[in-house]
Order: sequence, then C-alpha cells, then structure tokens
Amino acid sequence: MTLVHKNKMKQFLNKKFLFFGGKGGVGKTTSASAFSIFASSCGKRVLLVSTDPAHSIGDIFKIDIGPREKLIKENLWGIEIDPELEAKNYINRIKNSLSKTISPILMDEIKRQIDVAYLSPGAEEGATFDKFIELMNRIDEGTYDIIVFDTAPTGHTLRLLSLPEILEKWIDNLFKKRRVALSLKKSVKKIKEGVDIRMDDDPILRILKVRKQKFQDARKLLLNKEFTSYIFVLNPERLPIIETKKAIEILSKYKIPIGGIIVNRILPEKTGEFLRKRKEVEKEYLNLIKTNFNNLILTYIPLLERDVYGIEILEEITKYF
Repeated sequence: MTLVHKNKMKQFLNKKFLFFGGKGGVGKTTSASAFSIFASSCGKRVLLVSTDPAHSIGDIFKIDIGPREKLIKENLWGIEIDPELEAKNYINRIKNSLSKTISPILMDEIKRQIDVAYLSPGAEEGATFDKFIELMNRIDEGTYDIIVFDTAPTGHTLRLLSLPEILEKWIDNLFKKRRVALSLKKSVKKIKEGVDIRMDDDPILRILKVRKQKFQDARKLLLNKEFTSYIFVLNPERLPIIETKKAIEILSKYKIPIGGIIVNRILPEKTGEFLRKRKEVEKEYLNLIKTNFNNLILTYIPLLERDVYGIEILEEITKYF
C-alpha cells in the first residue's frame, strides 16, 4: 500500500488554538512539537502548552520548561501547566479577593469551605481550565499568534474540554443557593435592624458572575471552528483507531471542531521478513483508518530510525506537514 502524504497542515497556520490529542503513547507530543516548530518557522509566534501531567515537551526539546512561559527558539515558547500548582494559586486568589470584602468572623468559615473545595474531585481540572483561559487571552493581547496544546491522553482531555458546559451549570446552581441564603439573610436583617441587603453588592455573587462569564467566553472560542481545531494523533493499530473513533463522536456531541488526524509511525515499504509480516498487519489498519477517517486525514508520518529527541529531528518531521 503506497501512501500519498496529504501535507494539509498549512491550513492550521490561520488558527488560534490547536489541540493535539489521542491515546497515550501515539506521538501527540512529537506531533504538537513538530507543528509548533513548523508554524514558528513560518513566522508565527507560537506558545506550546503541555497539559499532560507527565510532561515531556521539555524532554523532547532537551531543556527545562516548567510552569512559566519559556523561549525555546525564535518565535516559539513553551509552558508546562502544573494542575496542583494552578489549583493552589486559584484558591489563594479567591481567599485574597474575599478577605477584602468579608468580615474576619465569616472569613474563617469561608476559607474552610474553600479548602474543602480544593480537595474535591475536579478541582485541579477546573483550575487547569482557568489557566487555559488565561493563556487564551494572550492571543487577544497580541503576545502570540497560535497556541498549541499538547494534551493528556484522550479521556482526561475530553473531561477538560467538556468542563465549560459542566461548570456553567454548577455555577448556576451555586447562584441559586447563594441567592436563597441572601434572601433569608435580607429578611432577618430587615426585621432586626431595618437594613436592606443589595444582592449586587455580594462579593461571592460577583466572583461567580465573573467566573461564569469566563467559562462562557472560553466555550465560544472552543466551538468556533475559525479559531479552534482538535487534531487527533493515532498509530495504525487497533486500539488507537477504536479510541479515536469514540473520541471524535464525543467531541462532535460537544460541537468542538475536529481538524483531522495525523497517522504516525508508518513502517517503511522495504522491510525484512519480521517487519514484512508486521507491514501486512499495518496495511489492514491503514485501510481501516482510510475507511473511517479518510476525509479527516491530514498527513502520514513514518516510523523514524531514531528517537524523537531534539529540534533537528523535529524539523525533519515538518517535511510531512
């Protein structure tokens, strides 16, 4: 089976947000890093963001990156989001904000509730998404032209991308509870002291409103196919094909725009006996990929002779873009 390399990656140079995802171990980081180099060499200012807890963009570029934006090469910066650190930072920002408007007596109890929320499931994912929003704003500020997200394995990423819708509903529920509490407090205050409490002045409601607006803005960006695309990376193997098919169905349900797929680690045409048999198996899966995703295939990347380690070999991969 002779493959014709599609070379469709140039179309993404006009996007603002690109998410590279897929099953663990298929080459998401390689593809995201190679595209970032490709885009930066075309004159785009690119930020490569790792959201995978097992960060590897620093390893692939042979430099320490960490949780602050760092220059990798001309026009290319990198950052590795630390979910635990982001959750702590977010909680501290909330505490500092509330402490300016709430009495010390009430603040102790609120801080305790906030600390409990920090330990709850989804807290780190929520804080990570806040960091997403912060970084997305860097496009509007003119700092970057494209932000490339090297995401965690599929399941984790799908939960992250579905967060805006889930969190909006959660915040709406908090709104209702807070308004009920304020209404009761307002009634008691009027009876006791004749004092009126304005809901618009409530600091917690103000924070919830700002947070909800952020999620709504992020959701609009994620759903805007002019700005955003999600690119799947897979190998010509059974499990990555199955997982990619399911993931595309889920993202389509949330109306997140699918940019296409990159088929990575294609075996060479000329092989020995062992690899010849493996090549026959691969051929079946490549046909299956073509049947399921033909209109989505962006390019094919061959299995390379050496590990992907350093800018030089990443630049070699860009010739398939």
